[in-house]
Amino acid sequence: MLQWTVVWTLLATTLQCTVGVLLAILVNQKDLRFKPLIRTIFILPWAVPGFVTILVFAGMFNDSFGVINNAILSFFGISPKAWLTDPFWTKTALIMMQTWLGFPFVFAMTTGVLQAIPDDLYEAATMDGASAFTRLRTITLPLVLYAIAPIIITQYTFNFNNFNIIYLFNNGGPAVAGSNAGGTDILVSWIYKLTMSSSQYAIAATITILLSIFVVGLALWQFRATKSFKNDDMA
Repeated sequence: MLQWTVVWTLLATTLQCTVGVLLAILVNQKDLRFKPLIRTIFILPWAVPGFVTILVFAGMFNDSFGVINNAILSFFGISPKAWLTDPFWTKTALIMMQTWLGFPFVFAMTTGVLQAIPDDLYEAATMDGASAFTRLRTITLPLVLYAIAPIIITQYTFNFNNFNIIYLFNNGGPAVAGSNAGGTDILVSWIYKLTMSSSQYAIAATITILLSIFVVGLALWQFRATKSFKNDDMA
């Protein structure tokens, strides 16, 4: 379970941040038409309450009547997957859902940063013969990642304790024989089950305190390592 918690945190957060940043960079291209419309479309998933989206996805991923198996996969000739009963496919579905839920926020924040980067930097780089990839690597990405580092850190911290998606999608299932933790339970959802199902309050409280100390310590270390709150000029 601890291993899955770490894998979940790293994969889900990295994917949603990567997708958000890359889409923001693509949409920010000067020659792209209908920018306001495209940005609105990409931000729409953020406007829908998260629990509603999770419940809708739970129906879409249903093994028996879900549209994922019965329409999308069958259209491409792919055999149905046990999204709710096989731990591997349940974990895959959870990561895909969190990417969908999380990328609009990163997209919106990155868009704001991109619009604040002075055009003079790109013009000077172009005059020096820098290619588009070089400008992306030496100007865009460093400035964007520096500015949104606190956001990325908070996203990792949030997903480490992301109880809602684990509980609402499949209640941490599928069940594991001989264990009160399901196949996709992370630490925080396991603590919930220890409290609500097993009444093991002492163990749950101890794990909660240790988990809180770990998360706070890790966040402080990341903020310090990235120098996220130093008042340096971004450019």
